[in-house]
Amino acid sequence: MDLGHGSCGDTSKKDSWKTLLLLAYQSLGVVYGDLSISPLYVYKSTFADDIQHSDTNEEIFGVLSFVFWTLTLVPLFKYIFVVLRADDNGEGGTFALYSLLCRHAKVSLLPNRQVADESLSTYKLENPPEKNSTRVKMYLEKHKALHTALLILVLLGTCMVIGDGLLTPAISVFSAVSGLELSMSSDHHQYAVVPITCFILVCLFTLQHYGTHRVGFLFAPVVLAWLLCISALGLYNIIHWNPHVYQALSPYYMFKFMKKTKKGGWMSLGGILLCITGSEAMFADLGHFSYAAFQIAFTFLVYPALILAYMGQAAYLSQHHDNANHIGFYISVPGKLRIPVLIIAILASVVGSQAIISGTFSIINQSQSLGCFPRVKVVHTSDKIHGQIYIPEINWMLMILCIAVTIGFRDTKHMGNASGLAVMTVMLVTTCLTSLVIIICWHKPPIVALCFLLFFGSIELLYFSASLTKFTEGAWLPILLALFLMTIMFVWHYATIKKYEFDLHNKVSLEWLLALGPSLGIARVPGIGIVFTNLTSGIPANFSRFVTNLPAFHRVLVFVCIKSVPVPFVPPAERYLVGRVGPPGHRSYRCIVRYGYRDVHQDVDSFESELVARLADFINYDWHRAHGTNSFPECDASQSNDSSGEYRLAVIGTVAFSGIPAYEIEESVQLASISGGFPTVESVTDVIEMEPVGVVQRRVRFAIDDESGTRSPADMDLQLQEELEDLLLAQQAGTAFILGHSHVKAKQGSSLLKRLALNFGYNFLRRNCRGPDVALKVPPVSLLEVGMVYVV
Repeated sequence: MDLGHGSCGDTSKKDSWKTLLLLAYQSLGVVYGDLSISPLYVYKSTFADDIQHSDTNEEIFGVLSFVFWTLTLVPLFKYIFVVLRADDNGEGGTFALYSLLCRHAKVSLLPNRQVADESLSTYKLENPPEKNSTRVKMYLEKHKALHTALLILVLLGTCMVIGDGLLTPAISVFSAVSGLELSMSSDHHQYAVVPITCFILVCLFTLQHYGTHRVGFLFAPVVLAWLLCISALGLYNIIHWNPHVYQALSPYYMFKFMKKTKKGGWMSLGGILLCITGSEAMFADLGHFSYAAFQIAFTFLVYPALILAYMGQAAYLSQHHDNANHIGFYISVPGKLRIPVLIIAILASVVGSQAIISGTFSIINQSQSLGCFPRVKVVHTSDKIHGQIYIPEINWMLMILCIAVTIGFRDTKHMGNASGLAVMTVMLVTTCLTSLVIIICWHKPPIVALCFLLFFGSIELLYFSASLTKFTEGAWLPILLALFLMTIMFVWHYATIKKYEFDLHNKVSLEWLLALGPSLGIARVPGIGIVFTNLTSGIPANFSRFVTNLPAFHRVLVFVCIKSVPVPFVPPAERYLVGRVGPPGHRSYRCIVRYGYRDVHQDVDSFESELVARLADFINYDWHRAHGTNSFPECDASQSNDSSGEYRLAVIGTVAFSGIPAYEIEESVQLASISGGFPTVESVTDVIEMEPVGVVQRRVRFAIDDESGTRSPADMDLQLQEELEDLLLAQQAGTAFILGHSHVKAKQGSSLLKRLALNFGYNFLRRNCRGPDVALKVPPVSLLEVGMVYVV
């Protein structure tokens, strides 16, 4: 385990205490809002039905002991000391763990993996594996069913996070507003709390499109004020009512609690587990802060404040048995302070809800980038703060469902049962994935991962089983929601892979395209034609259909593959992988644009100009390399294997070609099968040559047969100028974007389940989600769609 590993990439954050404390302060509002408001409803949910508060105080002390040790073992030991170290270049969350596993083992179901991806600077791999971890890795790679099971596990965790994003705002705001019951009659209270909660929720979701950064400066002060408030109340109640309540922190009281309450006590664990809701946010938001900032904020402020709050409530209740039917947070607040505390609680609940809503947007965006969610509109609300996004469709759906949950349940108990099950499922998924990371990525002995899995997994399974017993009392909601979302995600992902396989089997060769010209009389029209494809090699079938039916295409042709790589970010200098398709005179190019799962996609205007600039850079680079001039000294390192005059697919960055590359990777493009288990024409006969030269820059080259022969250096300047002029004239003539408009159909003899999934499920989603032209922000006047029926 690399103890220094796991913070953001900026090491200056570690060096400056001032910066570190500022990060810790800012993390209060973004990360700890959800976790800090749990004292509002934990005791109320725990004592709702299954157990009663008696004169012996064994129940309240037992619950306090459970809360203390749960907070200590799960957020503190599991997350702060272990899980937060399992970062992916500083990023955390379920998809960060999955991308780590996909990089270290060939378990990804996305079939577009290339050797070129491993040369990315963010494609960070650990030291060579040990023998035991290699066995586990080989077993995982060998069984295709385990790849699918791993994806389903990740999708389950993702769906439960979305479910938590639906339930947390409802239970948080409802619990905060329910403080009105102590200052209103029961007749007025029941008609006031639900409408006020719904009004606050509508306001919360309506303000989402402004972005978190516009009101984010208020978040940290609100949560800090709330933490100081509950700490002060806790200290007051401990000193005033029961100074000896600290004795209940002993594990012995957990044993006494379970011995006395038996089945009722076990079922009440579904309320106790709510004390750790929001712990997952620490890992999910790791990329915005740092590991050390979380350690400081949680260990020295959040954790002590929560313990004092729970101890204070227990101290008050231990001396007040007459209010057993009204156990809650506000009953332990002195009467004169209830209104100010109520206002701070409502503000804190809004902040906590905001954090989980933003997290839901983020995880849906990541799911979409990995091909696991239908296309939705993603709006980046801040130009300066990376990762702050807003998804309109999801926002309004969450708002409607939140209001429906509030009106439908109308009590903390049912909301708590639903929220508890969602939280424990996410934590179980995180525990399982972290166990695999310990073996495969950290190369620790399997016994270490097994101990981690058994220790924390058994705690979480205990709480999970207690939540399942409340299935009919609210816990059915996250299960139903997860099944619905998982069905959508899996059908979309399955159809995406099947479409890729169809494209792979039906693509045509470059020779076919070159030979077709004279027979059809193909005309070249002015402009640039950008053909979007999922393929990283070959000519897609939709373009061959376009050419055979309309024998004309643009003077400059670019096959663009927008590809997701299992890393959080791809540096701009390494984003574009550019090469030729055919001889230079054909003016056809291939461009693979690589994005990480947290990258911001460019709009079409900047993408078009950036693409043309990278093409011009590549043309310059390729002509100087091919003719052996010394203008670009990086070519010298690769001339030994360049006798056949191959065309190159090179990483074209935003810097000038003035440095020497660190190494070059050469891949022979032959018929072979890819590591993901799908037939393709990539990288089985990879020849990898590495010559360290000292400067960090990469060139990745794919070999394609050269039909043009060598040219004399005397003609090089004229031909180079002519090719660049053609590119400039084509840009001025305009750009057309050629996209496939697909309809998927299950082939004859397919099972009923497959026919339902593809013919009805996928096509329904495709018709009702945003098209690729909207997702890629293609202007309608420049769009050409080619219809394709995929029979898979």
